[in-house]
Order: sequence, then structure tokens, then C-alpha cells
Amino acid sequence: MWTKDLFGTDKPIIALLHLDPLPGEPGFKGSLDEVMAHAAADLAALQDGGVDGVLIANEYCFPITPHTGTVTLMAMAAVIGSLKKDLRIPFGTNVVYNPEETIKMGAALGASFGRSAFGGTFTGSYGLHSVNFGDMVRLKYSLGRPDYQLLIKFNPEGDSRLGSQTTEELVNDFANGGYAGAFCVSGPGAGKEASMGFLEEVAALAKKKNIPVFCNTGCRHDTIEAILKIADGACVGTALKGPDGRVDIEKVKSFMANARK
Repeated sequence: MWTKDLFGTDKPIIALLHLDPLPGEPGFKGSLDEVMAHAAADLAALQDGGVDGVLIANEYCFPITPHTGTVTLMAMAAVIGSLKKDLRIPFGTNVVYNPEETIKMGAALGASFGRSAFGGTFTGSYGLHSVNFGDMVRLKYSLGRPDYQLLIKFNPEGDSRLGSQTTEELVNDFANGGYAGAFCVSGPGAGKEASMGFLEEVAALAKKKNIPVFCNTGCRHDTIEAILKIADGACVGTALKGPDGRVDIEKVKSFMANARK
């Protein structure tokens, strides 16, 4: 699988690097330098702790909107640019709730992958959200990045997929042409456990199409071994943080020790 080629391991752990609120967002504290300093410290802890990849996201852009402002996008690009000199592992991009800008950000900054709901129609607390997968694939090609892998949120946390397609039908639709990088199976919210039964179902169907499946939320120190018996990797955020919300290197090391088992 492409995951082994990129990350150098069979079951990669992609750590979430959650940026502090950025300029243009209601929660911004007034100092982009501080945002950059926090991001640099978190990146150092993640890399030194042994994760296989890092996904950089504007996680704290509350309340969430699919209409990410230009100022926020520029600030996010500046922060990622400030980290690039220190990056030693593959990195990805995630402009929250905005798959189009996720791809543009990744293409502009040389990311290897991006995670978002790259296809489907969803509804939740933030209203109706619809994305055409074909448009997203064409966008990465038009930007000269056919190699940029799309990690598709199969069931985005906090939203419900509209439509009557079965899980098998969705897997088959996304698999057409070989443009799906991976499927990400989520729980009901950030930090919430994904259904092991649903993870198994998606993984079994995706395996037939040679598409890796990641557990997207709720991975913990005491569950990661069981998760990796089913999934091809995991995206991990909350489990790696201390009480202050910053990445704790000792938690990263112990998590990775469990994952390596």
C-alpha cells in the first residue's frame, strides 16, 4: 500500500497537530508568533515521541464554518511554512470543514496527504454540507498534485451522511478509478471512540479494493492495539495531549510503544 511507501511502516500513526485559533477566527488571542511557538513545540514533541506522520489542522476554529476566511487561510499557511524547516516526517493538511481549501493548502505547501469529507452530503449542527468527490480529485490534478493522497472521512464526526447508499455501495463508488487514498472511520465526535463493528465492516470492504482504512477518532493507549488489528493505521489527537491541551511527549512515547506491539 502507498501508506507503507510514504510512512515506512505497515500501520502508521498520524498525529494531529491542532493549531491555536488563528487570525480571522473569533478565538484568536492576538499573537500569531505565539501560535507558531505552540505549534513548533507540539511538532517537536510528536516527532521526538516517534509518530509516523503529522496532520496539521485549524482544529480550534470555533464556531466551525465551511467558508474559511482568506485571513485565516493565509495565517495557517504561514504557520505551516514556519514548521517546514523542522519537519522530519510526512505531513498533511486539514482546513476544517473545507475540503477544497485542504487540497489547495496541501498543494501549495508540499503536503503528502489531506484529510476531510471529500465526498458526500452531510447535515449536522452547522447545517448542510455537500462535496462532489469528482471535483476534489480534479482539483488536485489541476494543481499538479496527483500524488496528494485524499484521506476521506467516511463518516465525519458530528455529522450524518444523507442518502440511502449502503456501506458497500459507498466504498465501491469512492473506489472507482483508484482515486481514494484512504477511508477514515470516526466516532460521534472528536476524541469519541469509533464503532469497532463499523470499522471492521468498512475495513473488510476496503481491503477488496486495496484501500487502507484509518481509525479517525477516539484512539487511546488501552485501545490502539485492538484497533490496529482491524485498521491499517490511525489518526490520533486527544490521547497525546496533557491537561493544558499541549502535546505531552511522554504520552506520545507510551502510545507509540503500545501501537508498535
